[in-house]
Amino acid sequence: MTIDLSALPKPTVIRELDYEAIVERQKQAFLAKWADAQLLYPDLPTYSVEMLDSDTFAIDNQAESTREMLLRAEINDTFRSTFLYYAKRGNLDHLAASVPVLRMPGEDDDRFLVRILLGIMGHSTAGPKERYQFLAMSADLRVKWAEPYRIGRSPVIYIAIFSTEANGVASAGLLNTVRAAVTLPSAQVMNDTIVVQPAIQKVANLAADIWLLPDADEATVARAISNLRAAWATEQGLGRDLVVEWWVSKLMIAGVHKVAPTTLADVVAQPTEAISIGAIDLTVKGRAY
Repeated sequence: MTIDLSALPKPTVIRELDYEAIVERQKQAFLAKWADAQLLYPDLPTYSVEMLDSDTFAIDNQAESTREMLLRAEINDTFRSTFLYYAKRGNLDHLAASVPVLRMPGEDDDRFLVRILLGIMGHSTAGPKERYQFLAMSADLRVKWAEPYRIGRSPVIYIAIFSTEANGVASAGLLNTVRAAVTLPSAQVMNDTIVVQPAIQKVANLAADIWLLPDADEATVARAISNLRAAWATEQGLGRDLVVEWWVSKLMIAGVHKVAPTTLADVVAQPTEAISIGAIDLTVKGRAY
């Protein structure tokens, strides 16, 4: 598990932006200068900046306050780019170079950030879990996640590979690529015996009763099933449980009135398991509002 950067406190260098506070500050500064001018020129009238929106100072104040807001926002963005959580694109590449970790061709920021954190946490050559995760994910872009583990007190290290390929199942070619990467003399600890294998697949068959709205067409059921499968294809991962409330919510598309699951238990995945959805059996019970 990598560090959750989003859970860290916001950097104190980032300042909150408050347009109204800027307007008020500049208004008070103007009033102070006007009061000083009145001491020199007693004939000057009392000036109210709140008379009309068309007042010259009010217009200038709004324009200057907007410019200051934009400048502060730009400064904030510049500071943010010096932190891993906020850095994007080239800024992230430069921060990663100090680890050092280089972006793989075609790698997006999210995956690259995960590898950077794994590279930092697994920097020791003594074989921590994060080191093998880093090596596996650096071997091929098709590696979505890797989970090293041992069985009992056995010295053998198993590395379960979850891929971006169909249903997360790693192909033989991908396994060979990862195996070559983690067993290089520069990567493998001398006493480690490593077995690279696909993540264990657990198939979950789901069933539910479904009620449609009166004007829904019959294809609504098929669309609901497709929506659930597409959502799980995005969310599926090693150790990710398939929770009843989650999959029921994905069936609640336009045209569906209610879904009552008849598969009532959550499907729990171990850290080395990936759950695949098998059959989805929806029984239409009628129509209602």
